[in-house]
Amino acid sequence: MAVCYTERMKHTALVTGSSRGIGAGIARRFAEEGHRVAIHYREREAEARALYTELSESGCSVMLVCGDITDEAQTGEIVSRVRETFGFIDVLVNNAGIALPTQLVTDTSLADWRRVMDSNVTGMFLVTNAALPEMVSQKRGTIVNISSMWGVTGGSCEVAYSASKAAVIGYTKSLAKEVAPSGIRVNCIAPGFILTDMTRCFPEDVVAGICEETPLLRAGTQADVAAAVLFLASEESSFITGQVLCVDGGRCI
Repeated sequence: MAVCYTERMKHTALVTGSSRGIGAGIARRFAEEGHRVAIHYREREAEARALYTELSESGCSVMLVCGDITDEAQTGEIVSRVRETFGFIDVLVNNAGIALPTQLVTDTSLADWRRVMDSNVTGMFLVTNAALPEMVSQKRGTIVNISSMWGVTGGSCEVAYSASKAAVIGYTKSLAKEVAPSGIRVNCIAPGFILTDMTRCFPEDVVAGICEETPLLRAGTQADVAAAVLFLASEESSFITGQVLCVDGGRCI
C-alpha cells in the first residue's frame, strides 16, 4: 500500500537555508505535501521570494524569514517569527551551510575555517537551541540535520567542510540520545553528489566521472533528498532516531 505522509501529519516546518538548492527542494516538497513551511534565507532574498511566490500562488502555506543563523539573537528572532505566524515548530530542518573551494588544508585560512564551522555547526546549534525548549515542553518534535557524504568518509582537499559535516553527525547522535526521553527524534541526512544550481555548472565530463563512481550510476536530485527528509520527519519513522541516512546512490558503501 502506498504511504501518504500527509494523511498523518500536517505540521509546521522551518527549513534553514532554503532559498535555493537542496533546502529549496526540501521546502518545496513539504509545502506541496500540505505542511506549513518557513522559508529561511540570509542574503538571497530574490531567490527566496521567488520560491515563496511560486508556492503561495499554488495554494501552499508558506512564509519568509530572514536572519543570520550564526548570530544568537537573530536565531531567536527567526524561531519567534515562525511561531508567531504558524505556531509550534514540529519539524526543524538544519540545512543552511557553506563550502569552500577545493583546497589543501594548509591553504585554508583560520578565518575560512571559522566561517565554515560557524555556518555549518554553530548555526545548527543555535537554531536548535532556540527551537528545542518548546519541543521539550510539549514532548514532541523532529529535527533533521543535513550533513554530507564527506562527513561520513572525509573528502580530500575538503578538510574544513568534511570536519564540519562530521560534526553534524556527532551532534545528531548525541542530541538524539539526550532528547529521546522527551519524545523528540533527531536524525541526519548525508547527501552524495546532488544536482543543484551550483553543480549544474560542472563540466559534463566531471559529472560523468562522478556518476561512474556511484553504484547507481547517476547523480542525485533535490527530490531524492527531500523525500528522505520527509520520511524522517513523518510518523512512518517514529521508531528511528540518531541515524545517518546516506542519500548518495551507494557512494558510502
